[in-house]
Amino acid sequence: MKQSAVIAGVGTTRFGKHGDRSLSDLAHEAIRSALNDAGIGIDRIQAVWAGNAAASIITGQVCIAGQAILRQLGLGRVPVINVENACATGSTAFQQAASMITLGAYDVVLAFGVEKLYHEDKRRVFSIFDGCADVEHPEQLAAFILNDDSDTTVDGKTHSVFMDVYARMARDYMARSGATAADFAAVVAKNSFHGSLNSNAQYQSVVTPEQVLQSALIVNPLTLLMCSPVADGAAAAILMSPKAARALGVRAPVHILSSVLASGYDTSADDQKLVPWIASEAYEFAGLGPKDLSCVELHDASSPAEMIYYEALGLCGPTQGVRLLREGKTRLGGSIPVNTSGGLVRKGHPIGATGLSQIHELTLQLRGQAGSRQVPRARTALAENGGGFISGDSAAIVLTILQTG
Repeated sequence: MKQSAVIAGVGTTRFGKHGDRSLSDLAHEAIRSALNDAGIGIDRIQAVWAGNAAASIITGQVCIAGQAILRQLGLGRVPVINVENACATGSTAFQQAASMITLGAYDVVLAFGVEKLYHEDKRRVFSIFDGCADVEHPEQLAAFILNDDSDTTVDGKTHSVFMDVYARMARDYMARSGATAADFAAVVAKNSFHGSLNSNAQYQSVVTPEQVLQSALIVNPLTLLMCSPVADGAAAAILMSPKAARALGVRAPVHILSSVLASGYDTSADDQKLVPWIASEAYEFAGLGPKDLSCVELHDASSPAEMIYYEALGLCGPTQGVRLLREGKTRLGGSIPVNTSGGLVRKGHPIGATGLSQIHELTLQLRGQAGSRQVPRARTALAENGGGFISGDSAAIVLTILQTG
C-alpha cells in the first residue's frame, strides 16, 4: 500500500542487559521520548500497536502486554492491538499503524516495541527462536540446515537455531559469490565503527576483522562476533496524518512513502525469494528505486545476511555484494551507507523492538540529527526487518521507505 502518513516523533532506549528494569519501564522510556519528540501529550493518542514477541516465555506476561504497559502511563479506552510477528514484530506494529492512518481511521497513533530477552536460563531464551519455525514440521527446518553436505548439526541448546539457518545461507552465498569468512568479518568491523558512534548501541567498541575471525566458532562459518546478541530494550514512534501533523505543529515530519508486509509460504524452487519480491513492491509504491536511497538499515541477525540483502534489495547486482562491501560503499562516507546504527550485530536485537529501532535511526538520519554518524544530505532511506522461518525463507518481512519533507 502506498502510505499517506508521517513520523512525528521517535524514541528508544539503549539496547543491552537491563536486568533491573521491567518490560513496562523500558517501554515507558521509549514512549515518553517519542511523545516529547513529537511535542504532544499521551492524551492525543487515538490507537496503539504494541509489539512484543517473548514476554510470555521470559516474563510470563501474555495476551495483554500493551494494555498492561500503557495503563501505567494513564492511557486507556483507546484501541490497543498487541502484535507478535517473529523478529519483524516491531516493524509490523509500525506498518499496521501507518496503514490505519493512510486508510483514514485515525490521525495520531503510537507504535512501540519492547522486549526483555536476557534470562539466567539460556535454554529458555533459545526456545523462543525454536518456536519461530513451524513446530509441527521440525523436519523441514532440519532439512534446510543439514542439506548442504556440511558437518553441522541442529543445535538449539548452546545458541539460537537461527544461527544454524544463517550459517547455511552463508555457505550457500560463499559458494555462489566467492565471499569469504574474512568478508563477513569486514561487515562486523564496519558496523562496529558505526556502532561506536551510537550511544544507544549495546556494543560500542570497534573491532578488527582479525578479532572477529578469532572469536569463538558458533557454527561454520559464523564466529561469535558475526552473530547478533540478545538484548533488552524498547523503541517507539508517533505517526500522524499529514493534516494532523500540520495542525499540531510538527516541525520535521518524515514521510512514509511505502511500508509493505509480506509472509513466507511453501514456495517452489522457481519462485522469487521474499525480500526481492517485497522490495519491488515497496519501490513501486514509493515511486523510486534503490539508486534513490541515501542509507539503509537492514536485518543483519548475522553478518553474512547483510551482504545477501545488499543484492536482494537491489543495492547491487547478483553476486556483487562482495564488491560493494570491499569498495567501502556501505560504510559511512560511502555511496550507500548500511546499518549506520551499528546494525543488529552491534546495536543488539531485542526482537520486538528491533524494527522500530531501525525507524528511529533512519528518522534521525533524514532529519540531519544523527551526529557523528550522519549521512550527508540524507533524503530517502529504507528499513528491512524480517524473521521466522518457512520453507527456506523468512516467515515475515517488512520493508519501509522513508523520505524527508
